[in-house]
Order: sequence, then C-alpha cells, then structure tokens
Amino acid sequence: MDLKDAPLRTKPSTRQRIISSVLVVAALAALGGLAWYLTRPDTAPPAGARAGPRPPNGAGPGAGSGFTPTTTVGVANVEAVDLPVVLDALGTVVPAATVTVRPQVGGVLQKILFNEGDTVRAGQVLGIIDSRQFDMALMQASGTRQRDEAQLASARVTLERFKTLLAQDSIARQEVDTQTALVKQLEGTVTSDRAAEGTARLNLGYSKIVAPISGRIGLRAVDVGNIVNTGDAAGIAVITQVTPIDVQFSVPQDQVAEVLRRSANNATLPVTALDRNRTTTLGTGRFSTLDNQIDLQTGTVRAKARFTNDALALFPNQFVNVRLLLRTVAGALTIPVSALRHGTSGDYVFVVDRTTRVASLRPVTVGQATSDRVEITKGLTLGEQVITEGADRVKDGAKVTLPGDKPVGAARAAGAAAAPSPAGPVGPNNDGKKKRPPAAAQ
Repeated sequence: MDLKDAPLRTKPSTRQRIISSVLVVAALAALGGLAWYLTRPDTAPPAGARAGPRPPNGAGPGAGSGFTPTTTVGVANVEAVDLPVVLDALGTVVPAATVTVRPQVGGVLQKILFNEGDTVRAGQVLGIIDSRQFDMALMQASGTRQRDEAQLASARVTLERFKTLLAQDSIARQEVDTQTALVKQLEGTVTSDRAAEGTARLNLGYSKIVAPISGRIGLRAVDVGNIVNTGDAAGIAVITQVTPIDVQFSVPQDQVAEVLRRSANNATLPVTALDRNRTTTLGTGRFSTLDNQIDLQTGTVRAKARFTNDALALFPNQFVNVRLLLRTVAGALTIPVSALRHGTSGDYVFVVDRTTRVASLRPVTVGQATSDRVEITKGLTLGEQVITEGADRVKDGAKVTLPGDKPVGAARAAGAAAAPSPAGPVGPNNDGKKKRPPAAAQ
C-alpha cells in the first residue's frame, strides 16, 4: 500500500488531555469517598461487640418487627435480717501461763518421773535429785540446834539461881546481869540454829522437783545422771497451761471506743477462733481485756480473749482468725454484697420493677456489712428486687429479663405456631380423604 494513502495519526489535543486528567481525578476521588464511607466509625461495628439475639422470623433491624434485645440478669430480694456487727482480726494463741521447770538445788539427777507431752498437775513430782548431801546437812543443823538449846537451858537455870542469891544479898548484881546477857546470847544462837535447820530441811525437800503449775509438759531438756543446777537456762522441761488458753489480737483504734463501751456495761462479747482458711471453728470464748495504750506503728490496741479449750484445738503460738461479735442490728434491711455498686456520686443499686421488668438506678446509703451481705439504711424498701448479676450491662430505664422469664422471641414464635392457618385446617373428611384448602377466588 502506498504511504500516501495511509491515514495520518494526529497527536491528542490539549483539550483532550485536560478532559482525561479530570476524569482520572474524579475516579480517584470517588474511590477515596467510597473507602471513607465503608471504614468510618459510625458504620463499623465496635471491636469486641457481641451480636445480640436474632430477631424472630429472620427479620432484621428496621424490618418493623418491634423486637428489642434485653439483658438477662440475676436478682435478689431486699430482706430484713438480724445483722451481726463483727470485728475480724488475726490472732495468736498464747498460753495462760508458761513455766520453765528448774531445780532449786544442785546435784545429780537420779530419776525423771514424767513422760514428754503429759498433762501434769501442780505439785506433781517430776524428778528427784540425789539427796544424801542434804540429809547430812540437815542432821548437822539439827545437832547444832540441840547443843545450843542445852546450853541455853543450863544458862537459864544458872540465872534463876543467881536471882535467888541476889535476893538473899549473897551475890553481886554484876554476876546476875552477866548471866542474863549470856541467856539472851544463847537464845539468839538457838534461833539461828533453828533457821539453819529449816534451810537444810527445805533443801532436802527441793531435791524433789515438782510442777509449779498444771498444764502440758514439753520435751525434757536433761537426762538422768546429769548434774543439774539452779542456773540452767533450759531447766528440766517447760510447762504450758492450755486449759484455759488465751488468744491475743489487735483492735483498730476507731473501734476501741465501742469495745470499751460494751465492756463497761458488763456485756459478754463472744469471740470465735477460726483456722487459717476460715472454714473450721477451733473454739468459742469471750473477750477479756484491752491493753492500756495504742501502738503508734500500727494504730491498733492489743486485746485478749479467753477460751476454755476443752477439745485442745488451740495450740500455743498458733495463728488463728478471730471474729469478735460487738453487737447485732435487729431487722436490718440487707442485700447481697454483689448488688451494691459504686460510682462517682456514691453507692447505688439497680432496682427491677416486678411488672414491667424495667431496671432503675437507685442511690442508697450503706450501713454495717458482713462478708456476704450489706445493710441499706436509706434508699430501699423491704421486698424490692435488686440486680446481683449482669448489672454492668444494664442502664437506667432499660428492660431486663429474669432467669425464669420466657424469651421474647420464643413467646412470639409460640404465638405464631398456635394461630390458625388462613386456609383453614386440613383434616380427614367423611370419605377418609384429606380436605384440600379452598381455591382462591379468581
């Protein structure tokens, strides 16, 4: 083909280039607007949001079904109970008395008359020390006393004779005075001899080691054959009085006044000792006394309670949980602790109307509290229902569903199933054949 006959290609004009650029910019703007519309926050579902209950009959939002999702909550009634006001503290079991049994004289330990861990009584013989040296000392003291008593008796006879001679003017008064002084000197010697004899007799008695108090004796610190002395730090053994026994605990300084007021009125304040897990009661006793000063470091006052400990469940130096009953609030309006909520404006609860199932926020005033219930002094009346579970998903004025209520969707589905069909029931006729629904009028 001849080149002259080929069509000539012309360059695009400036107007065409401008139109193309405008179209490209418009297309990019449209894509950007579409992307913004699809990703804007008011159309995207919130992160972590859970889908609500599905409307019945497959109707979606805005389909005119009138279905509104509700929250299922747990409720409890406001009850009037006798609420105990208790003080919980951590205590330590201390024996009523602790004694380290030590010998009162030194010597060789000949016998041990107790078993480790036995319960001993006051005055019971626990051990015997070799007493021969004390027997000899007692004999010597007795002999010295008898000798001096004989000398005293002789001096008294001589004095009486001198007094008779003085009356007859047969002797000088000086000899009578000298004999009188000798009698007094011998009387003093005899008194000293009697004291020495008593000391020797006492040391002989100390050769028997006896229990000073009643209680439970621990492990022995010395064996038979050892020489024991009065200065031994460990002694023979340690006796602790465990029946009765005491528990020491701390009372906060804010509650000291109430404890003192109750004690001043001769009120019996029951005290319960629990184990570490607060599941087992170890004993029940009564409050004894308070210390006379506040600990500056802890702001508490030491207190003591006494337990009979008949079952021996309390052991010295054992850590226990103490529960002191201060008083009992009769007929207090209480709710479960889980129903009480805290906000910036104070404490509040959600009250559910029994008829409309509408939850309303109610400010309340809190009184005394226990581990599971709390007293409401203002804001609630007896018998009202408060939300205990699911309150974090409820707002003021929202409808709620109680555990025993039938769901709205199920109720509507049941009503639709119970309604008769517009075409009429299909059942057998007199010929034993099923009736057909009437044809629609043309």
